[in-house]
Amino acid sequence: MNGVVESLHIYDEHNSLVLSHTYCSRPLAAAHLLPLYLEHPVPRPNLIYLPNTNPPTLLFSLRHANLLFLLTTSSEIEPLLVLEFLHRAVDALEEFLGAPVLAHKIEANYDVVAQLLTEMCDAGAISTTEPNALRDLVEVEGFMDKLLGNFNLPTKPAFANTFTTPTPTLHAQPSMPALPWRRANVRHTSNKLYADVIETLSVTLAPSGRPLAAFANGTIAFTSEVSGVPDLVVTLTGPAGRHNLGNVIDLPVFHPCVRLAKWREQPGVLSFVPPDGRFTLAGYEVDLMPLTAGDGSAAYGLGGANTLKLPVSLEIKTGLGLTGSEFEVRVQVNRVFGPAGSGQAGRGVGFGGGGAGAGAGAKGFGIAAPQPGTPGSPVLQDLAVSVPLPADVRNLSEIRPTKGDATYNPGDRALEWSISNKELAQGTSSFALRCTVVKQMTDDDDDDQDSDPTGFGFGSGANPYSYDEPYQASSPVINTTKEPATAGAGERDDRRAAQNKILMPSSASVSFTVKGWLASGIKVESIHLDPRKSRGLGEGVKPYKGVKYLTVSKGGIEVRC
Repeated sequence: MNGVVESLHIYDEHNSLVLSHTYCSRPLAAAHLLPLYLEHPVPRPNLIYLPNTNPPTLLFSLRHANLLFLLTTSSEIEPLLVLEFLHRAVDALEEFLGAPVLAHKIEANYDVVAQLLTEMCDAGAISTTEPNALRDLVEVEGFMDKLLGNFNLPTKPAFANTFTTPTPTLHAQPSMPALPWRRANVRHTSNKLYADVIETLSVTLAPSGRPLAAFANGTIAFTSEVSGVPDLVVTLTGPAGRHNLGNVIDLPVFHPCVRLAKWREQPGVLSFVPPDGRFTLAGYEVDLMPLTAGDGSAAYGLGGANTLKLPVSLEIKTGLGLTGSEFEVRVQVNRVFGPAGSGQAGRGVGFGGGGAGAGAGAKGFGIAAPQPGTPGSPVLQDLAVSVPLPADVRNLSEIRPTKGDATYNPGDRALEWSISNKELAQGTSSFALRCTVVKQMTDDDDDDQDSDPTGFGFGSGANPYSYDEPYQASSPVINTTKEPATAGAGERDDRRAAQNKILMPSSASVSFTVKGWLASGIKVESIHLDPRKSRGLGEGVKPYKGVKYLTVSKGGIEVRC
């Protein structure tokens, strides 16, 4: 597959063309391409084949920040390569224009965007996509350039021609290797090395609470602000130690700067020369289902045979009340993380002896109380529960949360319940929400003789009120047949309970963030800067090192009922 990228088009949220960039050949015009994309049924895949065009075209798409990116090619090409190029293009626009990428930013900085797209793809062949390399190739007009450019001063180019030589930048330092991901001549006044480990949970629980699937997708975001060319080694470890890390981490992906041979030889050791600034060092996936060793014990501390240690547990009870029209959602905050939790969880999030000096918890380690949001004192925040409701539910007549705020939007057909961080900090570990559902009005409800929608006795039941009756009867009638009425009420309740059964929710999802704790138990043991392999650091330079952990669940934990 030697295909090339032919064109790239960007549209705003109103499907108006913002930018069109042609690399080679004579591709379809942007005005003709958009209707072909929109006529495809939703959900539209990222790759659409258009056989009726001349020539037949492959259409790649990506939506980001209300912008639509469409890329075309008429030859066979690796799909993952093109999709990765689109993501790199979005990252480059955010790097140069600022996040989020909006239509007016692209229009106001068209010169910068044109340079970016030209450098990233040369005549249809994908070339330079690293932000650090693009910084050296793309000219961005700064504030002083804009100010002096209005005066049209002739001394600036004359000064440059007199005292400089047309020596290429690449040969200015022949001893320095060419690293496409790192800028040349990097200088920083304060040297820092930060590592942020972020995990996103994806857990599905059965009605009994047994986990059906549980995964944690992790990302290691690294920030390097070190002068010269540093050579770093980041060591990872797990709950069972570094020797078992290869069995815990699945599907690892790395930045091009990582030496893969070192990882294959020693899983958990990342050796690399970092780009300048913030970048994604590595990504991984961890199966949180309990792994059992040969002796039957848990391979790492994620729970017992049928349990999964999570900071929040959710329980749903449906069909409550006399007519089965109520349901209850209970949230239990489990203090399983940090020193106050179980021993397994404590080992999963704490810093090792070697990592304390390199991590954020090094300051005051063993002397002062740990700071909130660190491995010694994790913090649970942004707790929210979402309960999707069936289409037959017309409204919720009563919403009674013990804590927090609960709202129901009939258009979204979902009950949203959020608990503030202040209420979570008070130490309450159990929260409850009880709701009463109201079904949609149907023709059967209008013909129901037992129903009284007004509640004032004006219905069409067995004893309807008549305006012709006297105010006081001459001889009061005493009803002595109470047993049939009681039996009829019981039958009505059973019938309503059967009808309300289809109005009950079938699942609920919970969202939260935990600072200072990871569900997989993976941690950064150390960040080491090798002074022998590094160049241009300066004598006696010791960068400040810090590590932070964050677990995120954006509706990732789903409980079925």
